[in-house]
Amino acid sequence: MAEAMRQINPDVCAAYPITPATEIMQIFAGFVNDGMVKTELITVESEHSAMSACMGSAAAGARTMTATSSQGLALMYEMLYIAAGYRLPIVMAEVNRALSGPINIHCDHSDTMGARDTGWIQLFSENAQEAYDNLIQAVRIAEHPDVLLPAWTSTDGFIISHGMENVHIYPDAEVQKFIGEYKPAFNLLDNSKPITVGAADLPDFYFEHRRAAYEGMRNAKQAIVEIGREFGKTFGQTYGFFEEYHLQDAEVALVAMGSTAGTARVAIDNLRARGLKAGLLKLRVFRPFPAEELAAALKHVSHIAVLDRSDGFNAQSGPLGTELKAALFDAGTRPKTVNYIYGLGGRDIHFTELEQIAEQTLKAGEPKDLNSRVIYWGVRE
Repeated sequence: MAEAMRQINPDVCAAYPITPATEIMQIFAGFVNDGMVKTELITVESEHSAMSACMGSAAAGARTMTATSSQGLALMYEMLYIAAGYRLPIVMAEVNRALSGPINIHCDHSDTMGARDTGWIQLFSENAQEAYDNLIQAVRIAEHPDVLLPAWTSTDGFIISHGMENVHIYPDAEVQKFIGEYKPAFNLLDNSKPITVGAADLPDFYFEHRRAAYEGMRNAKQAIVEIGREFGKTFGQTYGFFEEYHLQDAEVALVAMGSTAGTARVAIDNLRARGLKAGLLKLRVFRPFPAEELAAALKHVSHIAVLDRSDGFNAQSGPLGTELKAALFDAGTRPKTVNYIYGLGGRDIHFTELEQIAEQTLKAGEPKDLNSRVIYWGVRE
């Protein structure tokens, strides 16, 4: 992710270090120190201040980036809403880590899921290559004239951020050509076209401005697909809302985000070898949520296991489970769906456990009570 930031060479980066995202800024600060980028690096006293500085920079027409994780993202929450409301295309490298308490520095998705309704575009990464690829695409998506919303690319803390794997790095010139020159829609410093940023927006206009942000999020769906195809033509790997693995004839499907999708592929292969028609849908884009596309991809599947690495604390289901069930309901399909809350606080999940989840889901009948719809997998009861 730091290497992608170097190639993007943003005008401004304001950030505060936090485990396990610290190395992103540590490495990028080295690039700044060595003169490898022209970025103005602003080291601040907190993540709240980091996002505040990013907002000022973006409002002034600068291509702006930052990085954070967990409690740092939570400390930004107030500013996240404002950045989206001001339609500022800030791009963030986010490393998934559990929120306290109790204190935990390991991976789950509670940080990004806690900010899922702040108006930011959210891309999930299965591995380091996707984290790199997604961050490059996020610049184009956020700055698209029909979108103009902030975006972040997340990757699982420690599992991916502190792992070792091969990544294919593209030539600097090709990355720069792909993202293009930033031409901001507005610029706070342009005296010839004065604008107001941060004014009071009372009942007379607040509703309209929030509705406009929704239009940007809705337009982001088309932009994500178009930019993903262009990325494929340029660099060889096409991206969309999600990726299917042995899903076409599947009777039971695992739906997962992040690094667990890689583990799930092994489970699917093993299940197929035993004659069980299992498949995987790996969701890459959580915001905007591709409800219609997901429902269409899963319409033939009779049993679905939705894997949530965070808890919605609504006594109903996890964040992904809630939204996927709503998408299926609106589409008129009623597969037997079980929501599994797993891996909180960094607890590992083995491919054999995912095999058990698929087999258990396939045996699921009509749910008779809440406990049969939501299962806390691997917790010591």
